[in-house]
Amino acid sequence: RTHAWSVSTPPVSACLGAKRTMSGEQVPPTRMALQLYKTKKTGAKKGYDLLKKKADALKARFRDMAKEIYKTKGSMSESCSTAFWSLTAAQYAAGDFKTKVLEQNFTANVRVTGQTDNIAGVKIPVFRQYETGETYLDNVGLAGGGRKINECREKFTALLTILVKLASLQTSFITMDEALKVTNRRVNALENVTIPRIEKTLSYITSELDELEREDFTRLKKVKDQNQKRADAEAKAKAERKEAGDDSFGPARDVVYDGADDDVMM
Repeated sequence: RTHAWSVSTPPVSACLGAKRTMSGEQVPPTRMALQLYKTKKTGAKKGYDLLKKKADALKARFRDMAKEIYKTKGSMSESCSTAFWSLTAAQYAAGDFKTKVLEQNFTANVRVTGQTDNIAGVKIPVFRQYETGETYLDNVGLAGGGRKINECREKFTALLTILVKLASLQTSFITMDEALKVTNRRVNALENVTIPRIEKTLSYITSELDELEREDFTRLKKVKDQNQKRADAEAKAKAERKEAGDDSFGPARDVVYDGADDDVMM
């Protein structure tokens, strides 16, 4: 019975001592990789600084928006009570005029448009109220209570302005909250994951390169010591021959090439 054995050969990068990062990328300890990861670290720190400034700007705007929403809700509560109280007073003075208002055919003179505002690169929806210029005449309150009806209209117009403002603030607040969460996640990822990973890779490459330099220095030192020992031995042997008066050997002669060759004329 025969068995087939398979032998797996490790990759070249593994033989060279390459490090595998958390993303699965193999990093060889070379000068090029060192320069590459230094550039990555610089870019990551610049991105971290920019995102940190963006997060700070969004937080400041977020706090201001929360305060404004709280203030607007307080004024809305008061405006609602005033508007509905004026409606009750108008109904008391002019009777029930809801049916007459609903039977009329008219175009709204107040409309709402949507725009976008840019805050630190985040597009925030903003609602704005504008008047269409439509005017109409109605006979509501001619028999009595016209002044109360006009006051009720003014109160509800002010309430509508506050509602549009509050709707704009609430929508912007939600959009700002989502953008702030995303920015904070990116800042935390750069600070706690990306930059430490790059620093660990740089430390690994630097330590490996230092180890290679120490090995080269040790190797060169040993070669120099061997050459010095050989030179000392030759000098000592030459000195002994000189003292013994044996200079028959003389300097070493090259048996392959001895002197210059004659010129060849073609």
